[in-house]
Amino acid sequence: MSCSRSTSCLLSTALLALAVSSPSGATDLGVALRGAPPAGTLVFQIYDDPDAFGRFRDPAREIVLPAQGDDEYLLRDVEEGEIALLVYVDQNGNGALDRNFIGIPRESIGISNDYRPKGPPSFDRASFRIEEDTAIEIELFRVLGERGQIGVGLGAIGRGSPYRGSTQSVYQLIPTIVYIGDRLQWLGPEISFGLAGSDTARLALSASYRIGSYEADDSPVLVDLGDRESTLLLGLGLEFDLPRGFELAAAYRHDALDRIGGGIAELALARGFQVGIVRFSPELSLSWTSSDISNHEFGVPEEASRQDRPAYAPGATTTLGLGFTSIAELTEDWRAFLSVTGEFLDSKVRRSPIVEGETVLAGFVALTYSF
Repeated sequence: MSCSRSTSCLLSTALLALAVSSPSGATDLGVALRGAPPAGTLVFQIYDDPDAFGRFRDPAREIVLPAQGDDEYLLRDVEEGEIALLVYVDQNGNGALDRNFIGIPRESIGISNDYRPKGPPSFDRASFRIEEDTAIEIELFRVLGERGQIGVGLGAIGRGSPYRGSTQSVYQLIPTIVYIGDRLQWLGPEISFGLAGSDTARLALSASYRIGSYEADDSPVLVDLGDRESTLLLGLGLEFDLPRGFELAAAYRHDALDRIGGGIAELALARGFQVGIVRFSPELSLSWTSSDISNHEFGVPEEASRQDRPAYAPGATTTLGLGFTSIAELTEDWRAFLSVTGEFLDSKVRRSPIVEGETVLAGFVALTYSF
């Protein structure tokens, strides 16, 4: 049907063009930016998924606009609903948010609600409801500033007992230091320093404090064996970011203080989920422990053997672990950390005359304040 001279046809054509340019349920979002550069490129990322926002990856939509200093930037045809907005300055023009060795943005960013996370970002803190003609203000900032993020707190590390006749868990209260820099990360008993790589594949020097497994007075069967030594394990670790939010880590750490000797190799697969203000990361791990450490923690030396406790050396062992790590953002400055792992002991360990359990719980908990 031809309608080139029909007024009604012209009106229909105009309405069709409007429908195509403005999708149903979409509106324009005005963003007043503070601290924006006078030139360059700004990238606006719209998130509607808490897990994706917690990683600053896989946004629902990305809009690239030229920077023009402190001004209002108009994002057209944004789907209405609950969203969080991240904007960053693409300083090198590579079309990606540059990150350091542990995934923290190096380029200036801004987040809706002027939210400035000091840990894994929470969608709940940043989200807002976009409706018709919504306008917000955002200030750009550098996540690590000039000196990195510093925090202090109180924590505890502990390990359950698989030993015969013992119900005593070993634990220690520790002052908890938190530091997150461009390469250095320190959280309680764990510290790492990035050596090489990118935000998706990293090589790091890492250290961890390993608490002694028991004290001799925990059980009659342990008497005369002496308290087990705590030590510092130091080594190298590789971390990889996999598709769909999975993370793969491989590390080997050796007894740096030579109190026990030997070392531990570990392979771990984890996946983070955002649940409200809590970042929850279940983990599956496989650990190989050298004979020095296994014999120290689960063996009986010849000179300490007796009738009910014959000499025994389990040798090198393999342990399957299943656990989780969670970080709760109580406020922008206060955080609670909890890490728990259940270790399924090697059959060689379970045959030890001083062992009667099949699993061991180990963990770390802390409350910290970031400046």
